[in-house]
Amino acid sequence: MKIAVTHKNGQVFQHFGHTEQFKIYITENDQIVSSFVLDTNGKGHGELATLLSENNVNVLICGGIGGGAQTALTTRGIKFYGGVSGDCDSAVANLVKGTLEYNPNVKCDHHHEEHHSCSSGKC
Repeated sequence: MKIAVTHKNGQVFQHFGHTEQFKIYITENDQIVSSFVLDTNGKGHGELATLLSENNVNVLICGGIGGGAQTALTTRGIKFYGGVSGDCDSAVANLVKGTLEYNPNVKCDHHHEEHHSCSSGKC
């Protein structure tokens, strides 16, 4: 399985649509076998779901994520876990163990604001 995490300085980046990098993890038999950082090359919002799909990502872990991005991921068969914060490596390890804490109702609707935090899923 391929798991992508919105990534900045080793932490889960809190705005999917503005992420500059994903950390991609390859797992086999419930173990992380490798990881690498994928640069988004300035792609934003809608293009990010396509980028993940083109890289055969199955699962996304992120902070805040808007409804349009959620739909774009779902239509590409990518399961997402929003409202996550903290260390990327720990988040993936917790997902693999089945103990990841996330917000199934996460929304991020304030794209007009320059700086905001969606870590709790409450923008």
